[in-house]
Amino acid sequence: MKLDARDRLILKFLQADCRMSNADLAERVGLSPSACWRKTRSLEESGVIESYRARVSPQAVGLGFQALVHVQLTRHNPEHLNEFITAMEVRPEVLDCYATTGQADYHLRVLCKDIAAYNDFLEGFLFRLSAVESAQTNVVLKEIKRNPSVPV
Repeated sequence: MKLDARDRLILKFLQADCRMSNADLAERVGLSPSACWRKTRSLEESGVIESYRARVSPQAVGLGFQALVHVQLTRHNPEHLNEFITAMEVRPEVLDCYATTGQADYHLRVLCKDIAAYNDFLEGFLFRLSAVESAQTNVVLKEIKRNPSVPV
């Protein structure tokens, strides 16, 4: 889908506040409410807008420990890769998982209640996966920037 300037404005405003009414959105992007609704619907149907979500404060829900985990695999055969990927997809502590180049095969962003919960995650889950050779942890001391928006 080719995005025009108004599509990009719609995306910008919805990323900032997805609960904005269609009437307010239409006014901000300079369209009638019906034209704005059609454009927004088209962005949803084409997959440009993947979903709508609430941004929750981790600390407010008791999740004060965050780490970046760099995982090295023992084997890269399809069976082990599928086991690892499936395991990452279902674990709620794993917020993000990226296959990357470089020393580590995967990078995870993990959110837990505390260091004890993180240790349980490592010992009771991650290190029990047959594909995992090692993991290096970088504890997040302070969040400088957390931006879920895509620059449009």
